[in-house]
Amino acid sequence: MKQMIAVALSGGIDSLIAAKLLIQQGHSVVGIHFVTGYETSNSPSPQELVELLSSRLGIEVYLMDAVTPFQENVVNYFVRTYLSGLTPNPCMVCNPLIKFGTVLNYAKSLGASFLATGHYARITLDSDGTLHLLKGIDPMKDQSYFLSRMTQTQLSHASFPLGDMTKSRVIQLAHDLEIQPVHHGESQDICFIKDRTYGEFLTNQEGFVSPSGPITTVAGKIIGEHPGLHLFTIGQRRGINCPAAQPYYVVRLDREANTLVVGFKSDLLTSSCRVSDINWIVGPPEFPARVYIRVRYRSQAVCSTLYPTDRDGVIVVFDIPQSSVTPGQGAVFYRDDSEVIGGGWVCDDL
Repeated sequence: MKQMIAVALSGGIDSLIAAKLLIQQGHSVVGIHFVTGYETSNSPSPQELVELLSSRLGIEVYLMDAVTPFQENVVNYFVRTYLSGLTPNPCMVCNPLIKFGTVLNYAKSLGASFLATGHYARITLDSDGTLHLLKGIDPMKDQSYFLSRMTQTQLSHASFPLGDMTKSRVIQLAHDLEIQPVHHGESQDICFIKDRTYGEFLTNQEGFVSPSGPITTVAGKIIGEHPGLHLFTIGQRRGINCPAAQPYYVVRLDREANTLVVGFKSDLLTSSCRVSDINWIVGPPEFPARVYIRVRYRSQAVCSTLYPTDRDGVIVVFDIPQSSVTPGQGAVFYRDDSEVIGGGWVCDDL
């Protein structure tokens, strides 16, 4: 008898097809729809959505309250990171702590051995029992970047049915099986911010204060005033509002001095950065290590050399200088540009 698999169901097409594939494979499947407290008011109520999902898939779907852990681990992290002058990546926190933390534990309480999601990523198993996280085969949809902080234990209870599929194939399969999503459109990068800007969300958070301050050039010349550092990120061009012969870009956020440091496009280039708090999925590599690295989700992976600072930190030296390397963002390391070997956080100093 095959083991029970729980599927995290958002209502979108990816998680619905993931569940349908597992059902077709003969698994015992249940669904879990978890609420975060940030659901939109124009959507069906959580209970109505659970009933819709259950009827469309023909399985039991459970409603799970994840409001408190989501607020504490994801939203508070997001706000705290912006207050410190860094740019957060909440999806990289949500996957190991919420989906494969809180929700996986709930799935186990239901008797499930695995939690499946609609992520486009793959897992392989070595003969010695070591698990490897690989990119999904669809280069436009690969989401392995966001899973880089998962552990061997979490991967041993994870299932990604869409990893070997393209998005176009998923859409075609949904059409063939006459499966309609409850939510239309692609999921957002920041699922808890809807119909407003990051700045508007942050200023509405209790206790959030980000005062105005000076705008300076990289040479230290004051050229204007910013309305709050939380409204800016490295590489940003809009909103600086300081005329010059060339457009200015945000080069650095100096939280200590509450200063927005701007420069020209060439000032955004850097040949190295420090990465801390690295989660090594299969253990640290032998150093110096040659890897591919992505310093943001949509960036191209580039060849780099890693030099250790301690067990969980490295200096990254890029083969080609990179633009807009942003403190607080996730840095993800790949072997052969295909296997995720680890992920950490870009630091604001060397």
